[in-house]
Amino acid sequence: MIPNKNRTLIHSAIVLALAAPTSPLLAQDATGSTNALEEVIVTATRREENVQDVPISIATISDQRLESLFNGGEDVLALSGRVPGFYAESSNGRAAPRFYIRGLGNIDFDLGASQPVLYVMDEVVMENVVLKSFPLFDIDNIEVIRGPQGSLFGRNTTAGIVKVNSRRPTDETNGYIRGSLGTYTTADVEGAVGGAFGDSNFSYRASGIYRTRDDWISNGFTGESDVMGGYDEKAARFQLQYESDSFRALALLQGRDLDGTASIFRASVFNTGSNDLNQNYDRDVVYYDGGDYNPQGYESEGVTLNLEWAFGGGATLTSITSFQNAEGFSRGDIDGGVVDFTQSLPVPPGITFDPNANVLGAPALTFPGTINVDSVTQDGADTDQFTQEFRLASDGDSAFRWQTGVYYFDSDLEVTTDSFASLGFQDTIVRYTNESWAVFGQAEFDLNDEWTVIGGARYTDDEKDYEVLQYSALWEILGIPAVPSQAVSDDQVSWDIAANWAVASTQVLFGRVAYGFRGPTIQGRDVSFLEFPTIADSETVTSYELGWKANFLDNRMRINAAVFTYEVEDIQLSIIGGATNSNQVINAAKADAVGAELDLEWLLADNLLVTFGYAWNDTEIRDPNLFVVPCGSGQCQAAQNVNANGQVPVDGLPLPRTPENNFNFTLRWGLPLGDSGELYVFTDWTWWGENQMSLYYTPEFVTDDQFEGGLRIGYVNFEQDWEVAVFGRNITDEDNVLGYIDFSNLTGFVNEPAVWGLELKKNFGSY
Repeated sequence: MIPNKNRTLIHSAIVLALAAPTSPLLAQDATGSTNALEEVIVTATRREENVQDVPISIATISDQRLESLFNGGEDVLALSGRVPGFYAESSNGRAAPRFYIRGLGNIDFDLGASQPVLYVMDEVVMENVVLKSFPLFDIDNIEVIRGPQGSLFGRNTTAGIVKVNSRRPTDETNGYIRGSLGTYTTADVEGAVGGAFGDSNFSYRASGIYRTRDDWISNGFTGESDVMGGYDEKAARFQLQYESDSFRALALLQGRDLDGTASIFRASVFNTGSNDLNQNYDRDVVYYDGGDYNPQGYESEGVTLNLEWAFGGGATLTSITSFQNAEGFSRGDIDGGVVDFTQSLPVPPGITFDPNANVLGAPALTFPGTINVDSVTQDGADTDQFTQEFRLASDGDSAFRWQTGVYYFDSDLEVTTDSFASLGFQDTIVRYTNESWAVFGQAEFDLNDEWTVIGGARYTDDEKDYEVLQYSALWEILGIPAVPSQAVSDDQVSWDIAANWAVASTQVLFGRVAYGFRGPTIQGRDVSFLEFPTIADSETVTSYELGWKANFLDNRMRINAAVFTYEVEDIQLSIIGGATNSNQVINAAKADAVGAELDLEWLLADNLLVTFGYAWNDTEIRDPNLFVVPCGSGQCQAAQNVNANGQVPVDGLPLPRTPENNFNFTLRWGLPLGDSGELYVFTDWTWWGENQMSLYYTPEFVTDDQFEGGLRIGYVNFEQDWEVAVFGRNITDEDNVLGYIDFSNLTGFVNEPAVWGLELKKNFGSY
């Protein structure tokens, strides 16, 4: 008997196949179209290829769509929802993003957490969450590669890859300078310059960015105005390239300096049984008695050397050597409110309070609402990462193409945590190390003009170690036994097989089967809170995918669509919060999913371009023996529905942070003004459906029907190559809930406010 989800997948595939025309809707002129969509080149297979020729579900963001996302000073989280099936969030401000593709991700907020979405920047894996947060500027494009990618990219790709490609040096002298100023004194200055050094074989590109915003959130408890919410962030990248007929060398250096505000937690902003923000919520005001106004600061540096030798017959040998480092901290008033043990402080008008709260066994006045634990925590990370890859590839134009290589990864992370157990003078310091190596290969063969088959495999050996370098003061005072050093390892073969069928000159059907794994995980954060580490074994995923890629209307319409199903064995899940405010990693028996994606670009008229994206994800955790303790505060509805052990089931629930539906839409309309200029309007929107944020179900932590929109109205002068525009981000000023904390009260945190501003940009040279 075919399972329900597989029947749904088969039905969707049949509908997709029947809907695909067998010939172009409109024949191309003999001379070719003079106004068409540009070809999109991706590097998902480690070669430069047209996205329509790659048998993988890939979406890209570039040009105005990419630049507009960051007009309001946002960070990498602005990418969330802009690609169907891709979601991003963070509870660590601008420093530690978490990514999800097709429902697979990790809600673990710890700085030592692993993720099933690989983040690759300029051909280098950025493994630690802090490294993933490097600012995006002077970017050529971003590829979101959906589904397991274990053969070419290795472990921790069970969900897919986010691949960031910066603009590279060229022989042409070019560059730009862009500046904007907006609401909350949000300012953004970005620029780049590059070109050749005279008549030599050397070229360079230097680029940088400075983003800043004034503090705009007031503390209603102290009466101080505008003390939180701002940031100053600087980053730079320098590239030096040497290129001859048979050899290319690219050296890349980058650095970042962030000083700002971490996430803003807001106490008691939900009522039991409701996910609506209540009367305690005010975007511009919080009530803090600790946390030093939630400061955050990080610095990072990186250097990469990319070498490429060309041999006879078109073969190339590539070496990529990289070292990355990041160090910094985030501090926060985690309970998001005020705890007054004197029970005498005045309560600001209009918010709820509890004059007789029980805070760790002591009576107290708390506001907003009832607060059970007074919590201020600081986490700091110091991470180093070294990677080395050698890759040998054949000529990319031959009928039989292959590549093979070896890869080495080594990282060291120290996490320092200041918690209640530190007693103000001795923090917890833990160390994570990870060493991994792999050998891989892939072959691609054109059977004929219509059929191409691809297969690849990778053997990976992954080892992780954990030790406590320093225990908190309270741990030592209580005489808790020391934690033995922990070590886990695994070796696996990941693989994929795919086929392309060119059913017409402008259409391709593809199928893909892939197997990947995420290495074993050690979660040691709980040592900072007088608990012990937890360990999860490797998770494995088997994925099946069918897709259709087509160009129509003289290349004025591009459609990419796919249906998929996958099953994850021993899926790694994180238990966050609950009765002990724990951060534990566990294995559930399995999870499965079925879904579909659609990416559409359509040049409706010479000056009117629309894009549309849609993703449907139906995920389910399957483990009848998995129960968790919900909501340590006891204030959420789930705490009223526990079993005799104080637990609730997880079996049958969706994977957390997986909107079942996600739409995105952009429109650009231009009005030519003579031959030298254009007035344009650009707008972009994204919408997320129901999204369960926690591992367990409770209505307070489920969001539904959230959306955000942006607007840009500008003038471009083509002759002098400059642009001026007014812009808006979150133009309807939506109050979207991005996260929660459940152990002390019904704490929440929200998105950025509406930002309006003016931008000027000047380009020079040619790209």
